[in-house]
Amino acid sequence: MIFTVAIDGPAAAGKGTISKAVAAHFGFAHLDTGLLYRAVGAKVLNGQDPLDAAETLTARDLEATNLRTPDVAQAASKVAVVKEVRAALVAFQRSFAARSGGAVLDGRDIGTVICPTAHAKLFVTASAQTRATRRHAELQASGISDSFEQVLADVKARDERDTNRAEAPMIAAADAVTLDTSGLSIDEAVAQAIAIIERSRSSAL
Repeated sequence: MIFTVAIDGPAAAGKGTISKAVAAHFGFAHLDTGLLYRAVGAKVLNGQDPLDAAETLTARDLEATNLRTPDVAQAASKVAVVKEVRAALVAFQRSFAARSGGAVLDGRDIGTVICPTAHAKLFVTASAQTRATRRHAELQASGISDSFEQVLADVKARDERDTNRAEAPMIAAADAVTLDTSGLSIDEAVAQAIAIIERSRSSAL
C-alpha cells in the first residue's frame, strides 16, 4: 500500500515532532526533508559548493551531530533558495514518498512541489513568538546560549526567506488542512493530526 502524508510548515511549529508521532502511529516511514538541506548547509559551511554538496549527499551526512545548530539552520535556508540544489534533492524525496507501506514527509514544499498528489496534507504552524520560545528552550537545553531576541529574529528572518523565495516558496497547499499548534500541547497536536489523516485514509479506501 502506498499512502503519502505531506506535512509542511515553518521552523519550530512542531511539524517534526508531529510527523514522527504520526509515522509511528500508522507504521509509516518518516523523512525529515529539512535534514537534507541542513546537511547540505553544513557541507557548505565547510567550504563545499552548494550544488556539489547536494549531488554528493549521502545517508551518513544526515547523521552529523551539528545539523540542529543555528548556523546550520541559517545555511540550510540559504541553500534551499538555490534552484539547482532543490532539483538535486527532489528525486530522493519523491522516491521515499512512493515507498510501499506508507510514508510521512515533512518540510516546506512537500504538499506543493514534492508530493502534490499526497493522500493527506497538513500545514502545521504557530505564532512566531511561540515558535521562538520553543526553539530558544531547545537551544538552551543543547547548551547554546543565544538570547531569546536573537532566536526570534532568526525565526522571522527564516520565515521571510522561506516564504518569499522564488523557487518552491513555503506556502500551504490549497488542499492542506492547517493545524495551528500555538495553544496546543504535543499530545493534543498529535491527536488532531492523526484525526485529520484518519479521515483522509477513510476517503482513500
